[in-house]
Amino acid sequence: MTRSRTTVTASAAETAALGAEAAVALRAGDVVVLHGEVGAGKTTFVRGAARALGVDRPVTSPTFTIGRRYEEARPPLAHLDLHRLASLDEEEPELLADYLNAEHVAFVEWPEAAGDELEPRLRVRLEHAGGDRRTVALEWAR
Repeated sequence: MTRSRTTVTASAAETAALGAEAAVALRAGDVVVLHGEVGAGKTTFVRGAARALGVDRPVTSPTFTIGRRYEEARPPLAHLDLHRLASLDEEEPELLADYLNAEHVAFVEWPEAAGDELEPRLRVRLEHAGGDRRTVALEWAR
């Protein structure tokens, strides 16, 4: 069973608040995939979720490091950005093991590189809607 919701946010703060709202329903082992163009608000959404889960340090895009973990979050949070990878076919299988596991809620930006390997609990699609506005579609599984 899936639930869907589409919202238009008027600012980065509203996009982050939507991330915070979604975070309260997430549990360790859940995967959230985020789709959207560069600058659509994917990291802003993750930042809001991280704040709601107890992260008080800066949350930035892990584009150049593949991933970051925030062990202080409850549950612990992993934030991945697969933008630099064309696919996972040429990568070591354990590349994502520290992030995609039963202990962390994992937020994955640019999940297309993972192909069908991810089983997301939540799909988030962010689109520019003019100015600071974003159309955010949430699709929950399970």
